[in-house]
Amino acid sequence: MRAVAVQAFGATPEVVHVPKPTPGPGEVLVKIDYAALNPFDWQVADGLLDGRAPHLFPLVLGLDFAGRVDVVGPGENRFVVGDAVYGQAGRPPVGTGTYAEYVTMPHDSTIAGVPDGLTLRAAAALPTAGMTALQILRTGVALEPGDSLLLVGAAGGVGSALTQLAAARDLRVVAVVRGDERERMRALGAVLAIDSTEESVREACGRAVPGGVDAVVDLVSADPESFHAYASLMRPGGAALSTRGAAPPGKGVNFHLTATGALLDTLAAAALAGEVHLPVDAEYPLEKAPEALERNRVGGARGKTLFVP
Repeated sequence: MRAVAVQAFGATPEVVHVPKPTPGPGEVLVKIDYAALNPFDWQVADGLLDGRAPHLFPLVLGLDFAGRVDVVGPGENRFVVGDAVYGQAGRPPVGTGTYAEYVTMPHDSTIAGVPDGLTLRAAAALPTAGMTALQILRTGVALEPGDSLLLVGAAGGVGSALTQLAAARDLRVVAVVRGDERERMRALGAVLAIDSTEESVREACGRAVPGGVDAVVDLVSADPESFHAYASLMRPGGAALSTRGAAPPGKGVNFHLTATGALLDTLAAAALAGEVHLPVDAEYPLEKAPEALERNRVGGARGKTLFVP
């Protein structure tokens, strides 16, 4: 089958031909309709997980996917051939990804059915960003309706999903963005969007929430100093969370996603209810994935990029 892979860490991604996988006991073979790009994909190609997990080369990239069950492996299984499914293919070894025509998944892993009314295209954009946003709200920060949330890096996939899910829970989102994203963030449900390239976040946030926000979720700061600058805008006793490992001990929470099929079920229900939708910025054939990955390194995407095998 065709796939996009690297032959070594740091190598240029390329279209390769690899054997079509065969589902084992309790697994399904999914024919992929759409695979979605995450920055994590090119980070893995660069060696992000080298020494931390086993790898398989050529290393097929990709986590997020949506498609239909093509073959059901032997033994117990909750899916049947033809089921519409979506999920995150993150099991070891690293290198059995979704930038491909097919992927195998254990039926009890991070895979879920796509409900009627939700398209495969929309579902493919959701897994990693949507589960991250949903889990942050469920376990990362304890907030009640009416509470305020300062969201740093709100314009990306996780931020866009988090803004919508928070607004659906009657939270007041103050979105920090870079560039002309304010109107889009307000449309997603933010009560205020601050362009950090044009105005002081401290001053704008202070005017909007004089006593300090109830929580801070920082999706971009990579060092403790930058994280602290945003966390200092929080009221005493509030919760500050980093997705980049920038929170010092005792000064905040460093969040790591625990992806599950149950979380995907909840996310699909939220999408079906109109609580979250991730816009697709671009859609390419699989052969264009290497170019799209290189563009993603630069940043600035306003929506998800999808690949069609």
